Amino acid sequence: MLGVLLAAASAVAPAPEHRYTVVGSDTYRVGSPATTAVIRYRGSERLSIVRSGDETRYVVRARYRRTGDDGVADAHARFIQVASPKSGLRDVANEDPDFLTILNQPFAVQLDRPTLGDLRTLHGPVPFSATSPLGGDAVLRGFLRPAAGGKVDGVPTVAVGFEAVGVMTGPMPTHAATPMSGQMRMVGTAYYATGDALLLALRARLTIVAQLHDKGGDVPVRIVYRRFIRAAKTPRPTPLPSGGAAASPRVPSAA
Repeated sequence: MLGVLLAAASAVAPAPEHRYTVVGSDTYRVGSPATTAVIRYRGSERLSIVRSGDETRYVVRARYRRTGDDGVADAHARFIQVASPKSGLRDVANEDPDFLTILNQPFAVQLDRPTLGDLRTLHGPVPFSATSPLGGDAVLRGFLRPAAGGKVDGVPTVAVGFEAVGVMTGPMPTHAATPMSGQMRMVGTAYYATGDALLLALRARLTIVAQLHDKGGDVPVRIVYRRFIRAAKTPRPTPLPSGGAAASPRVPSAA
């Protein structure tokens, strides 16, 4: 099972900076016949990593352009996570409403050494489960599979494909007062550097097929979230952690 970084260090370590590009889209098809709306995203982000004692602090800041039916707007996002052997991975700050940062995606941004080794030796499907904040922390269950790694910006990677499904109930993402219920399906591929186990690229798609429960009756809806994040330059080496407790993959409410 995929783990999260649980590093140990005796003192505060320098903060290497890693740059990424991000592209995404949200597609909404509501009603029959369907009315379609699309929101597109494009931008960049910077990830810094600071180790202090037995904790590792990840901070990412993103700037992007949001294009939709209501026009074009520049936006920014920030997300902070802290990992430690005792408390695992926890979110400290989530200012990423469009789910575009590398820390707010289906998989941890960095793996520990045992988990990276597990990925290297993955030869067939492995069951896994994860939760999503969308739909009242709905549980998605599926499989991890080996995928072709190759290089990302010249850095060798090991890749893992993923697919999971689950039921959901909750508010419509763009209309919080309108509840909906249905099914979710998440698919994609994550690419980790073979040296420091940093997440260098992620391709993810989350599809929701549901019914909106409006006052006038149930309305069919299909929502597709797509995200593609990729390292924009060869990152500076980040020490690989020696081990730590494993945890399930993170699943965002939009991916």
